[in-house]
This record gives sequence, structure tokens and C-alpha cells, in this order.
Amino acid sequence: MNSVTKRSQAPVSRSRSVERLVAGTPTSDGAGVRLTRVLTQPLQHRLDPFLMLDAFRSDDPDDYIAGFPDHPHRGFETVTYMIAGRLRHRDSAGHEGLLENGGVQWMTAGRGVIHSEMPEQEDGVMEGFQLWLNLPARDKMSPPWYRDFKAEEIPSWRREDGVEVKVIAGESAGVRGAVTRDATAPLYLDLHLPAGTVLGQRLESELNAFLYVYRGCATVAGTEVPERTMAILGNTQGDGVLIEAGEAPVRALLVAGRPLNEPIVQYGPFVMNREEEIYAAVSDYREGRLA
Repeated sequence: MNSVTKRSQAPVSRSRSVERLVAGTPTSDGAGVRLTRVLTQPLQHRLDPFLMLDAFRSDDPDDYIAGFPDHPHRGFETVTYMIAGRLRHRDSAGHEGLLENGGVQWMTAGRGVIHSEMPEQEDGVMEGFQLWLNLPARDKMSPPWYRDFKAEEIPSWRREDGVEVKVIAGESAGVRGAVTRDATAPLYLDLHLPAGTVLGQRLESELNAFLYVYRGCATVAGTEVPERTMAILGNTQGDGVLIEAGEAPVRALLVAGRPLNEPIVQYGPFVMNREEEIYAAVSDYREGRLA
């Protein structure tokens, strides 16, 4: 991992508050993979440009072994971050890659792609996240794009007190992430906070932001955020967010982005701006015209 040591960063003078806590909904997807849907469709406008966040963690192969066979996407990007396990990606645009511990798969579906994500393990822990990031109307019919990032290719920084930040997208403490996007300006950080530490991350006021705690219990502006819980961060106050770890270490995802403020019309794996575009996507898929 491209890690650098940071002694300090731009201070946060006042933290954003927690607007709402979301525990997520247990569900299944693909061929029966059990997961928790944290960012659901009713939250899409509030957390624009983000459309969905799924979290999965299990050491029972029955929960994940069937994987995600061939399925289509159009109109957005998927960001899959693997904490533990192995997933093989193949798609109709000719891309293939193996997602392993600490790696990230970033796929732009654009005008359309059919892909599969299948486990390459028969036992052990499978843990990770998939985030859906919307595309602006002008880019929804762009060519599909795909990139695998191994763990060592993800920039990161470490503080002397043991705080570590993995910068998947955006920028933190002067370290630029693996991916940038002009329209949505996504920030995607994996935070590791030892017990008793505090991390401040500056956030522009226009950005919608949330924190998802996947280990331990964090505190933001006096509100406790338990494990496996998302905290939607308020936009009306603060120049960033201060995240505190108590008596136990904390691991969390901090995600923020610039809202597109465009209509969102979703039908399953297709996300467009108008119903007519959804009808066209379904027709193109049925007639074999995706990618």
C-alpha cells in the first residue's frame, strides 16, 4: 500500500452533526447472497449522488457461495471494496479481474454492461461493500469502463498515534485517492481509529455525506454510531466531521459526494433520468444490445 506518515492535517473547527442513524435492512441479492442494504432507494435523493450501499460479512459459505451471476447495469457506477475474500469479475465489455483482500473494483456501467461477480473460495470469511454512484445525465450513455485496484495500489496515510486512512476516492490530508470524478467529486475513505483517537476530515458544505461503522462504536458530535450502522451527516453546520473512537478501535467508511440534483428513475439495475430511458434500457437488454 502506498502509505505515508502524516503528523497533521487541516483542522476541523466544528463537526457536522448526525442527522439520522440507519441500521440497514437484511436482504439477499444475486443468486441468494445474504447482505445488509444500508443505503436504500428512499434515501437516494437525500444522499445524492449515491444510490445504494450494500454490506456483506459472513463466514458461512451458504451465505455467499452462489455469488452474482450475469446481470445488467446501465446509467451509474459500482464501487466494490473487498475486506476479506475473493471475487472474480467478468463482463460483456471484455473485462476480467480478481478482487482480493483490500482491493477495489470500480466499474462504470455507462450505456450498459452485463457482468458477473463470483466467489473464488469455498470457505472462510467473505466481507466487503458495494456502493452505487450515480452518473450525470450527460454521461449515462458513455462507454463502459473498468479498473481493478489491488490493496497496495490504494493510497493511504498513517498518523503517529496509529490512525490510518485508506483513500479510495477523493482526497484526505493531502493524499489523493485512486479515483476522481469531476461531476460527483466522490470521497471514499476507509478509516482505522485505535481506541481513544479522534480523526477530523474536512468536508465542503455542498457535499452530502455519511459514515458507516463496520467495527466498534464511533461518536460524532455527541452521537454514538454503533457497529453496522450508517450515520447521515447534516449539511447545515460544520466545516467537516470529527470521528471519535472510545474504549475500542473503530473501523468505518466515510463517504461524501456532490449532488447531481437531477431526476432519478430506477428500475432494478437501470438508473436513468426519465421513464422512457428505462423502457429503452429494458428493451436493449432483452434484445441483446447492451455492450
